Amino acid sequence: MNERLPSLNALRAFDAAARHMSFQDAAAELHVTPAALSYQIRQLEEGLDLKLFTRLNRAVELTEEGKLIKPFIREGFSQFSEAIQRLNKKRASNVLNISAGPALTSKILAPRLYDFVSQFPDIDARISATLSLVDLQQQDYDIAIRFGNGNYPGCTAVKLFDEYVTPFCSPSLLAGNNPLNTPEDLKNFTLIHDDTHKDNPEIATWDEWLKTAGVRKLSADSHLHFNSADHALDAAVAGAGIVLGRGLLATGDLKANRLVTPFDLKIKSDFSFYAVLLESRADESNIKKFCDWLISEQ
Repeated sequence: MNERLPSLNALRAFDAAARHMSFQDAAAELHVTPAALSYQIRQLEEGLDLKLFTRLNRAVELTEEGKLIKPFIREGFSQFSEAIQRLNKKRASNVLNISAGPALTSKILAPRLYDFVSQFPDIDARISATLSLVDLQQQDYDIAIRFGNGNYPGCTAVKLFDEYVTPFCSPSLLAGNNPLNTPEDLKNFTLIHDDTHKDNPEIATWDEWLKTAGVRKLSADSHLHFNSADHALDAAVAGAGIVLGRGLLATGDLKANRLVTPFDLKIKSDFSFYAVLLESRADESNIKKFCDWLISEQ
């Protein structure tokens, strides 16, 4: 008998036919024609130099040799299936789906995620940038990074970063003809507004910052408005004006000297960034690794 292993297709054809005891039903299961299935089994029999089926008018029967190998081939395919299932389960367990706001994704996560991947190459981190509030019970997310007060019923909230607002501008703006020595000088510049949280009193506005700085006669209502924090910062980087921006989101631009802070006055936000996750998953290894890494990035 030839000791070379038969083709996998031929073995699949035998397994299906031996279970159904019908070439037609086996062919339907494998999505091939009965003629194609019959050919595969004939190739298997010729390779083994054995008859495995007795062909009857409208049915087939296993020969003694077919009965002998049937359970072993069935067990083999069961083990193949289990191996693939385990592999898929392992792959799925290493996927970490993270929901985060577009600004945080653009300014904090995207420039740094390579470091997380290099530290934890077995974790497949996938970021979805959205302002929509995801449902961790119903949607396929492991972590939602949110800017808020930390009160998320039914969830664990891990505090990541505090936040503050202060004016930022391009260094080129300070090198221009208009001086920017005191907050009063802001009257000579375009003020850029980040309206992402304009309805939340927890985030200071230009009017509040100017009042705190002692500037009484400057109206900040007009000028440039953006509904995305990263777009407001990018406008300041381009020299379009001075933005009252959020310090954490400006970190990368400050380090790269694309932005500077012309004044020391910072107003701390009552909101902070939190990693929000289901209470039942608070001890999961991959989630803890991501949260610990993100906190270390301060």
